[in-house]
Amino acid sequence: MPYKIYRADGHILIEDGEQLYVSPQNDWDVFINRDDLHAQISRELPTLLPAANPDWSSLQAPIGTQEVWAAGVTYLRSKNARMEESKESGGADFYDKVYEAERPELFFKSVASRVIASNGYVRIRKDSKWNVPEPELTLVITSSGTIVGYTIGNDMSSRSIEGENPLYLPQAKVYDGSAAIGPCVLVTPDPPSMQTTIAMRIFRKRQLVFEGATTTGQMKRRYTELVEFLYRELGFPAGAYLMTGTCVVPDADFTLMSGDEIRITIEGIGELVNNVA
Repeated sequence: MPYKIYRADGHILIEDGEQLYVSPQNDWDVFINRDDLHAQISRELPTLLPAANPDWSSLQAPIGTQEVWAAGVTYLRSKNARMEESKESGGADFYDKVYEAERPELFFKSVASRVIASNGYVRIRKDSKWNVPEPELTLVITSSGTIVGYTIGNDMSSRSIEGENPLYLPQAKVYDGSAAIGPCVLVTPDPPSMQTTIAMRIFRKRQLVFEGATTTGQMKRRYTELVEFLYRELGFPAGAYLMTGTCVVPDADFTLMSGDEIRITIEGIGELVNNVA
């Protein structure tokens, strides 16, 4: 049976079906960094107390001190979108080549202190005219490189900046309010089905202005492949989170505006909701 792990009201909560339990462990890094996390939870669950009226308004991003990294050009739709945004700068060929290359594109996304929780506010850069959210299945990985859980990620992107020059990728991807994850971590002994649906809806003044969906089966890379490359020559004492790329990309005539509401749903995990500041 899969479990959902939340950080709320200063505690780690474990959802088993419809029942919530409180873990005696409050240190997220210690709790999550166990290669046999699912088996450990299964053994500990009978000894735990039910959660009494948890304060969901205090829901935090399900992360401790881990870094968040991201993979790019893992879906054909993403490759085409990034080629489109960079065609005037002459950078389109880079994305075509990395899509076919053995080595994936991996880049640093956020430190934990900058990660936004569900129902929190993400941001768009003031010096960018073309901004989009990118919904991504996100891997939760231990310090040994073992995938122990999955969450929802929003990789906010300034497409006009990245399109101007591929070397501007860090500025397009890394800034205050550019990364959100949540609402929970799904802990399961088996990876999600390759037919898992990832969907995104964007509302503006309560009107639906974008809707799109895909399945993880459209992904070119394997999860373990991405993790293996990330952990080459790079250590993560408390583990790491890895956004695995997107296939749901708004058309070129769409850009986010302040006040927009972003709803990202991944089957089996839940819904990550953010508003644009």
